[in-house]
Amino acid sequence: MSWKMNNWSRSLRKDLLKFLRRSGADRARLIKAFLWLGVMRWALWRWPFQRLALRMGLQQVEPVDLSLTDQAAEAAHIGWALRAMASRTPWKNSCLVESLAGMMMLRRRNIPAALYLGVAKDETEADDLAAHAWLCSGSLVLTGEDGRDRYRVISIFINQARSLH
Repeated sequence: MSWKMNNWSRSLRKDLLKFLRRSGADRARLIKAFLWLGVMRWALWRWPFQRLALRMGLQQVEPVDLSLTDQAAEAAHIGWALRAMASRTPWKNSCLVESLAGMMMLRRRNIPAALYLGVAKDETEADDLAAHAWLCSGSLVLTGEDGRDRYRVISIFINQARSLH
């Protein structure tokens, strides 16, 4: 038990030092990512996805091309913050939670994004389907990139890049 605690303590200390070495903008992104991950995890527990998507103002669309111009760098930073924090929360984050949190962070900055929902045959169960969600902004895949190619897209939601202020 003490070995686990010491190992956890060292890891926490290392993460804290890395956090403090970051720029103020990066620290703010990481904190916002942590908070949005928590909010979206709670929201998905509270409401079904369709209702949450409606409340968030997400619009289901056919495949679209959301091109980025000067916003690509900020979108990439947001994706980095989400991936960094998703592995450090005390709760488990699903790909859908990460994608929804990213959608909100991008939306608040008026950066266009698309949330993809896909399904694939579950390799562990004969008749079951596996689901996956990933978030893209332009050609950048911000969350859920691992394994997304094996999923068939069944729905795409866009954020309309409206500000929530």
